[in-house]
Amino acid sequence: MVGEDQDFERTIAFGERALGYLKYNVTPAIPRYYELWYTYAAGHNMALINAVRELLAAKSRLTPEETERLYDIFLSPLRKTEQVEEVGAQISAELKDIVDLVRELSSNSGKYGESLEDAVAELDTVTSANQLKPIVTSLIGSTKEMVEHNRNLESRLEESREQITELNRSLEVIRTESMTDQLTSIANRKRFDQVINHEMNEAVENKTPLCLLLADIDHFKNFNDTYGHQTGDQVLRLVAHTLKTNVKGRDLAARYGGEEFAIVLPQTSLENALKLAEQIRRAVYTKELVKKTTGESLGRITISIGVAVYRPDEAVDAFIHRADTCLYAAKDAGRNTVKCETDADVEIKDFGPNAA
Repeated sequence: MVGEDQDFERTIAFGERALGYLKYNVTPAIPRYYELWYTYAAGHNMALINAVRELLAAKSRLTPEETERLYDIFLSPLRKTEQVEEVGAQISAELKDIVDLVRELSSNSGKYGESLEDAVAELDTVTSANQLKPIVTSLIGSTKEMVEHNRNLESRLEESREQITELNRSLEVIRTESMTDQLTSIANRKRFDQVINHEMNEAVENKTPLCLLLADIDHFKNFNDTYGHQTGDQVLRLVAHTLKTNVKGRDLAARYGGEEFAIVLPQTSLENALKLAEQIRRAVYTKELVKKTTGESLGRITISIGVAVYRPDEAVDAFIHRADTCLYAAKDAGRNTVKCETDADVEIKDFGPNAA
């Protein structure tokens, strides 16, 4: 975030673009179609963007049916639920097979035990070698049958184990996808919300510092409008990659929304957080953006960063608000700079009943 005014302007711009897409494609202006085109305009969902571009490359407009299909594939809230349910049903089926296999093994063991008991009883009545031979032959046959049953059961159990392992991987992929920004491949807002709340609790419990960085790409809208969305996407990916390569351990780099990014820094003092923020600012500035198609230099990217340290028992909104205020101060100071709440030109106003 860079202040309510800029947030308002940016989201209104996305909304206007979404309406423009609806009109151009002669698509009914129902909520889910608006959501699809708004998401496309905002650039949050790279898979959706690529799918739309592929369709538009083959034809000038999308039909309502194609729009509906895209929504079902990429945005429908039921999609992930259905995927989880499908994998869950497969795991349940595999577990049922395992239970059946264990029951079969138990049944075979019981039958083999009965065969041994019968053999013992018969041995008590043996008076000659001729009487012993059929008993031994029967025992050998039962033992071979038991060994073969066990071999088959072990093979089937191993197949079920491998299948469950693969299904667990599928669940992990679904979980990871739901927590990852598709355009930049770093954590998304949902993951950020989870992590910052968890780390706030950890900071209180362990009495350790926690810092938050909020970063915003300077003049991104002008850049995006001048060079186009594909180049704008390239900028977002470049900044995201720079953030990701400069954090470590439990630190989390996330796309907060639009051209805004956040970094959660557990067990990090304000002094060290400021050093990292400056390191990131310099790292972004050293990247020269080059147009892939022509090799033309498009100049350097700059970012502004606000830094705040968590205050125990502070609400998450108040914590983010203080980091956002510092970011806004960095913008006011001329951009391409880092600001924190201890700077003389940063004024932190109260935010709600839980603000410090």
